[in-house]
Amino acid sequence: MIRSELIQKIADENPHLYQRDVEKIVNTIFEEITDAMARGDRVELRGFGAFSVKKRDGRTGRNPRTGESVAVEEKHVPFFKTGKLLRDRLNGA
Repeated sequence: MIRSELIQKIADENPHLYQRDVEKIVNTIFEEITDAMARGDRVELRGFGAFSVKKRDGRTGRNPRTGESVAVEEKHVPFFKTGKLLRDRLNGA
């Protein structure tokens, strides 16, 4: 599902809301999650999962074309851990 499909589904299930309002709500939620992660905070949505940021240390990599060693800088990557309810639903429990 993509963002526009999510917005359309929420708007269809809530006919008392304007689609532009639903779009603002969805965009605000995603912006808040992104902003919290950018600050290094953890975002937990009970029953769904938790978003966090993990740090990857710098290392020496290798250029696959030339075989030459390349320095890869330290970086931060997003990480998602599923919640128990989501895991159970995916596994048919």
